Amino acid sequence: DEDRIFTNLYGRHDWKLKGAISRGDWYKTKEIILKGPEWILKEITTSGLRGRGGAGFPTGMKWGFMNKPSDGR
Repeated sequence: DEDRIFTNLYGRHDWKLKGAISRGDWYKTKEIILKGPEWILKEITTSGLRGRGGAGFPTGMKWGFMNKPSDGR
């Protein structure tokens, strides 16, 4: 059951964060965040996840732009 993402898909349970946590959702979130932004970006890029717009832009590439410092323009 590790692959299950949406445990409240049909609205049978409390939709609030406390309800989700009581069902065991979000239990790995802290562990993932502690791995750091570089690790998260690498995982998203490696996964091949793409946007849902018409172009299917790679999510890892899009997220990678957010980490870049401004060039001052």
